[in-house]
Amino acid sequence: MSFSFPEKIWPSFLSVVPVSLFLKGMIEAKQSFLKLSWSKRIFYILLSPVFLILSIVRATLESCFDLIFHVLHCVFILLFLWCKGIFLILKSILALPLAFVFYVFEIFYKTLDFIIYRLLLLSLSHWALLLVGIAFLLGYCILEVTPRLGKELIPEIHQGEFHLEITYPIGTTVEKSDQKLKKIEEFLLTQKKIAKISTVVGSDKLSSNKEEQGEHTARITITLPQEKNRIEEEEKLIHSIRQELQGYPGMEWKVSRPVLFSFKTPIEVEIHGYNLQKLHEIARKAQEKIALIPGIYDVKSNIGRGNPEIQIIYNRSLMAHYKLNLMDVANLVRSKVKGDVATRFKEKDRRVDILIRLTPEDRESIQHLKRLVVNPGGSKPISLSSVADIVLNEGPSEIRRINQHRTAIITANISGKDLQSANNDIYHTLESMDMPQDFSFTLSGQNKEMQTSLSSLQLALFLAMFLVYIVMASQFESLLQPMIIMFTVPLAFIGVVLTLDFFKIPLNIMVFLGMIVLAGIVVNNAIVLVDYINQLRNRGINKKEAILKASHARLRPILMTTATTVLGLLPMVVGLGDASEMRIPMAITVISGLSSSTILTLVVIPTIYSLVQKD
Repeated sequence: MSFSFPEKIWPSFLSVVPVSLFLKGMIEAKQSFLKLSWSKRIFYILLSPVFLILSIVRATLESCFDLIFHVLHCVFILLFLWCKGIFLILKSILALPLAFVFYVFEIFYKTLDFIIYRLLLLSLSHWALLLVGIAFLLGYCILEVTPRLGKELIPEIHQGEFHLEITYPIGTTVEKSDQKLKKIEEFLLTQKKIAKISTVVGSDKLSSNKEEQGEHTARITITLPQEKNRIEEEEKLIHSIRQELQGYPGMEWKVSRPVLFSFKTPIEVEIHGYNLQKLHEIARKAQEKIALIPGIYDVKSNIGRGNPEIQIIYNRSLMAHYKLNLMDVANLVRSKVKGDVATRFKEKDRRVDILIRLTPEDRESIQHLKRLVVNPGGSKPISLSSVADIVLNEGPSEIRRINQHRTAIITANISGKDLQSANNDIYHTLESMDMPQDFSFTLSGQNKEMQTSLSSLQLALFLAMFLVYIVMASQFESLLQPMIIMFTVPLAFIGVVLTLDFFKIPLNIMVFLGMIVLAGIVVNNAIVLVDYINQLRNRGINKKEAILKASHARLRPILMTTATTVLGLLPMVVGLGDASEMRIPMAITVISGLSSSTILTLVVIPTIYSLVQKD
């Protein structure tokens, strides 16, 4: 028995079966049952509840699925009608604006096509003038504009948070440091532009082991609220904090921001020398001169006030006169003042040292040390003041060595100036100081990281260009035509350099990443153009006519490819979200390079093709 489609999908409990067919089926079932043996009858009777339950379950599931199937059909039909209605409404609303956009684009396309055609005719007939102009523009960008851009490691990032690092004189306890910070915290709490502050006393940030640490240091983390003009508010707030802290004597401070890819401050000057006293003097003079350079703030040195100490300066001639050994006298003084462990005694499971030295009353002042006898076994006692000068002096807070040289480190931040320009100003300033011959200085910090990173990225850029050339050479089966296509890279460089100079963006890691991306995508338009010229020439069309036809035929796809890439990068240029300063240089680099290479490719590449390719 066959059923139609509606009978198959219609729920079984709603289907109508004729009574005659139902009775006929019952009679046939009865006859079949009577033909069975008694054992099989009993077996079927016992299993009948199971079959009954399974039949009920099957009928229920089939009914549910049939009902869901019909409901989904209705839902899909309603959704289709709703979407169709929305589409018709939007079409009627946007028909006029879209028609206007298409009309404007068509006018723009025809105008650009006409301009490109005229420029191409002029360039083919005056190719020498075109190439000289491109060479002059490229040379101007390389020799004049590029040095003016400056360099930096990464763009300055505004994340709505910055740190105020404070250093008090060495020896200041945590309690005193915390007490002195109360006034600064009260000032910060009066600022409405601050969302919250957090203070850590007794520690400083870990930065290549070059930052001062101890109980006399503190860090205040300042967080700003989420606002649209947060960058401007942050700069104003930092300026007001700097003005306020000028009135707090007896401490050093600097403002720092979270930095990506680097754990060093922007400016680090290492001054090397052996004589500690001269090293301190030169470092202080250098710190004062660097602080006067415009655009450099928060100048800080690791040369601080040291701990007071008593220095014993032995007179070797007098010791020789009294027949005293310098080492023996020094060990005697150390033993009397510091003490020596004579023996140990056990107290349960511990061993306690027995220290022998002078009583506190006999070593509490310089006068007591002067009366110290340095020849206990001699016939005539000789005091320490007779063979040595005892003076109260200030020892160095620390002796820091870099590459086995005693070093003083000066750190600073920059604002409104690129890293390379700041380092050049510092270099000329330190060169004018006329340091002694045994003293030298090194510019480290982000400057060293910048040089390493930019050198690596330059190598990566040339490697990317080489790989692109190899791929094109294998596809074109020629070494000359890929070389023609590679001329799009310097054409893109012209647009990149001029745009960066217009927006005052220095060269940094993100700009070089954008150039590496450009090396792979600017050649696409030239590949499309040169390939179509080759196709037309293979059909028997002469070279000039093939160039003109290919430029006209491939103008629309070239513009579409460029427009889609540029429009896709526009959200990055707008600068939405946190740390947008990192994305903007790369987006501007790609957009400017791709745009300039697209326009120049349509004129320059066909001209070069006509010169190097034979008829």
